[in-house]
Amino acid sequence: QHQPTPIHLKRYNYNRHDHHLLRQLKKMVATSRRHRLLRTVAISLILPTSVVVVQTFQPTAFHFHTRSQNSFYHLYPKFNAVLNAAPSETQLTQGSRYPRKKKRKRIYRRQKDQKNPRDLETWRVYGVDVNPDALVALSTTPGRQKTKQNDSIIPSERSYLTPPVLSSLTSRLRIKSDTYERDAIEGSENSLSLPPQLKDARVIRRSLDARRRKGADPKYTYVIDVTLTKEVARELKLWHQPGRIERMGGNKLKSQNTVSDEMPIDGGGEPNSKPKILIIGAGPAGLFCALSLASSGLFTPIVLERGQPVEVRGKSIGALIHRRNIDPNSNFSFGEGGAGTWSDGKLTTRIGRNSGPVRFVLETLVKYGAPERILVEGAPHLGTDNLVRLLRNMRKDLRSMGGEIHFGARVNKFHIEDGVINGVDARCSPTYERTKTNNGGRGEMTSQEESTKTFSGDAVVLATGHSARDVYYELYNSGVELEAKGFAVGFRIEHPQCLINEMQYGKDWGGRVFTQRLSTDAANEEHFAKEPSDSHPGTLPVASYRLATNDAWDGAGNRGVYSFCQCPGGQIVPSSTEDGELCINGMSFSKRDSVWANSALVVTVSPDDPILETYRLTHGSLAGLEFQRDMERKAFDLGGGGMRAPVQRLTDFVNRKISEPKSVPPSSYRLGVKSAACHDIYPQPLYNALVHAIIHHFDNQMPGFLCDDALLHGVETRTSSPVRVLRDSTTLEASGIENMFPSGEGAGFAGGIVSAAVDGLMVANSIKTKFLTNDKSSLFNDVDRVSVGFDY
Repeated sequence: QHQPTPIHLKRYNYNRHDHHLLRQLKKMVATSRRHRLLRTVAISLILPTSVVVVQTFQPTAFHFHTRSQNSFYHLYPKFNAVLNAAPSETQLTQGSRYPRKKKRKRIYRRQKDQKNPRDLETWRVYGVDVNPDALVALSTTPGRQKTKQNDSIIPSERSYLTPPVLSSLTSRLRIKSDTYERDAIEGSENSLSLPPQLKDARVIRRSLDARRRKGADPKYTYVIDVTLTKEVARELKLWHQPGRIERMGGNKLKSQNTVSDEMPIDGGGEPNSKPKILIIGAGPAGLFCALSLASSGLFTPIVLERGQPVEVRGKSIGALIHRRNIDPNSNFSFGEGGAGTWSDGKLTTRIGRNSGPVRFVLETLVKYGAPERILVEGAPHLGTDNLVRLLRNMRKDLRSMGGEIHFGARVNKFHIEDGVINGVDARCSPTYERTKTNNGGRGEMTSQEESTKTFSGDAVVLATGHSARDVYYELYNSGVELEAKGFAVGFRIEHPQCLINEMQYGKDWGGRVFTQRLSTDAANEEHFAKEPSDSHPGTLPVASYRLATNDAWDGAGNRGVYSFCQCPGGQIVPSSTEDGELCINGMSFSKRDSVWANSALVVTVSPDDPILETYRLTHGSLAGLEFQRDMERKAFDLGGGGMRAPVQRLTDFVNRKISEPKSVPPSSYRLGVKSAACHDIYPQPLYNALVHAIIHHFDNQMPGFLCDDALLHGVETRTSSPVRVLRDSTTLEASGIENMFPSGEGAGFAGGIVSAAVDGLMVANSIKTKFLTNDKSSLFNDVDRVSVGFDY
């Protein structure tokens, strides 16, 4: 019924099954010598003996029939992939009916005739496993240590290299280690002898694998770099296997002093001649941007922070906790260090632990006082107590390099003329800062009067956090291009830490968790009293968890639901910035020794989400901000005011039932809780998705997660910024505004301490490129620039 259409079709990348189909089709054409072999709803195809069929129209599949085999075969739309070069006759006909599967080729094979076999090379060994029981005899703890002989410092990557770890490493490399182990154990505890085959060994990463597969014990998994000669590597039959053992190239990581080493501290000119860079916000993005610019000696960074210095910020937080007095500019969200200062201090990131910029950030933190274990631990964290000391050292060093920091300076206006920004206005409030005398004593505090000041600069870095809502409105009114982005809202859930230990480690290992805090260890020991764990002498850290699903049904479609900022051994704190609104967050100190474990439990909201429709009509790209504020006002009212948090047992939440006040378990939230209908706070689709994820996913992933001891606190809305300030992907300048550089989490380009710090370094690099024609101090290559971006 249709006119046949000849089609010359070309070769494509086919798999084993497709090769068989094409060979059968070629055989059918050659033997039957018929032209009208395939018929579809729309077209018939002419098949000469010299071409191969590729579908080029809409039907998802069609059939053809062979005389030799009374069967049907299906060709799918992947046949649309048309490349160059037609297949030859032998390619389609030779071989057996089902071609033999090709053997996997080794990616790297060492040549037999090597040059310079005594040259050294580095191999990265993955999967070096050690049972916690094997580490119990060690009297030292991993970290920066001193030897007994000469008080020399042992780096963290060496202190992790204990006899059990070396034994597992030599077994992994198939090295006979009888003599080596005896010498290592008999020697000093801090000086271990390596086997003769290894010239050097360093622990790159250590993580705890607590997955209980077929009753297996938890284990510490190490990644170790070993240095040996090419000759030894050939004798050990090492070849490059990604994810198992890899031959490393040159050292691509730069040290923490890279920028200051490559560029002189003395800029070679008068201080007034250096470009002045205004940096709004003293969070990770702002501080690392300022440090990078100041260390070059060619810029004068001026940091404007609306909050107080970190040591005085603690007083504002104390007033909030004990007297319920909230300072809108100095609280858990605003102040030196940003919102991450009073949190768990997590240093995990999706960028990649071994990338140059991430390594630079971690080494810089160690330089200013962070423990060296963060360079090795797989899931490092700092804790609030470590962050306070670290930030003070950063501030001191920044000022010594010519930078400025102004606390109590809230930016309320941007000076933009003809698409170029040249300054800002800031409302400066009284601020206090402790100083130290030369003999180490405490000096006087400095203060300033309340006034409005104008700060002029050659460029402005916008590094505010995601809670600076007044800045978003000022940007919107100033004509800066903003776009809505996805975010997540939900609650913060709290369990007793002993329950999380049992869920993650099991009854046999859960009792082996020790925090060195008597009350916490006693509670954990009492919980596992019926299941004595004396059979395991090893100890484990407090357990943590991470839950996620993209298949949470909200009644009309699937949404993402996940845990966020999980704080083992932590507490819940208020992160509100205005009276009449309630938002909460989690924090923990470095020891993580609280009796509770908490985590955010949030559901995703997309920019075009139907629940934001009414907000979009009124507020445009700021719809997400207004939605967050409405949810926080609801939570404040349900709590009864006074920053009390509405709570509900998790079992009652899924059943839409208000918890009996006497049945509510204790909470770590110190401002008080009130039993309320938390299930009525969010729109119905978000509630449905949360309940579906809890019942059908999370309780299956962690049996016991849904229990009466789990307490839900409302609300957690500030997981990330719902707004992104648009910027050029090359220059990193704001779209349409010259010399404005959006950066960090508040601008929508980061999520967490490390990614925000890396984004601040990227912006500093772009500023150097713009103002210095011969700058070559970049930490970033093309791959790094693409991978730094973060989104939820």
